[in-house]
Amino acid sequence: MTLRLGDIAPDFTAVTTEGSIHFHEWLGSSWGVLFSHPKNYTPVCTTELGYTAKLKPEFDKRNVKAIGLSVDKLEDHHGWSKDIEETQGAALNFPLIADADKKVSDLYDMIHPNASDTFTVRSVFVIDPNKKVRLILTYPASTGRNFDEILRVIDSLQLTDRHKVATPVNWKHGEDVIIVPALKNEDAAKLFPDGWKTVKPYLRVVPQPKG
Repeated sequence: MTLRLGDIAPDFTAVTTEGSIHFHEWLGSSWGVLFSHPKNYTPVCTTELGYTAKLKPEFDKRNVKAIGLSVDKLEDHHGWSKDIEETQGAALNFPLIADADKKVSDLYDMIHPNASDTFTVRSVFVIDPNKKVRLILTYPASTGRNFDEILRVIDSLQLTDRHKVATPVNWKHGEDVIIVPALKNEDAAKLFPDGWKTVKPYLRVVPQPKG
């Protein structure tokens, strides 16, 4: 199954380090970050999961739940979690899916046979409270992910959902944004009464809206 942006994220039931979950029910009204790692007891994955645990306050601030996955068995997850806490200085505080039967991996197309026909690649799915897929990233096994970038994209998605703006290259929370081209000047004036900078008729820069 190939997922595209805007698709409803497939629902599933799975065994995790925090018990059995029904994915959509577990997400509830939160945003979600579902990410796969190739294999337990591997160095890159260890650093990623430790860093994700440290990001929990940032995820909480954005109403985001993180959930990891690998095709290892549940008992391997519990053993590995001790290594993560010891080496990364952070205990796991989010569930890890034990996908030994590859059911979830297949639903989300996380196994790329030309890379490995056994293990998942480093997939990332950002899912909104309506259960729609809003971001898809795929990394090779040898490259650790940039979870700060995932937070940045979530900031952008949440902001642009609330306001008629888009975020420019390398944007970070608090920086100027762009008024969407579809919004006419007379309508933009109502939404942005303090005005904006017109670089080109299609490029109108405005301070990031509050709220």
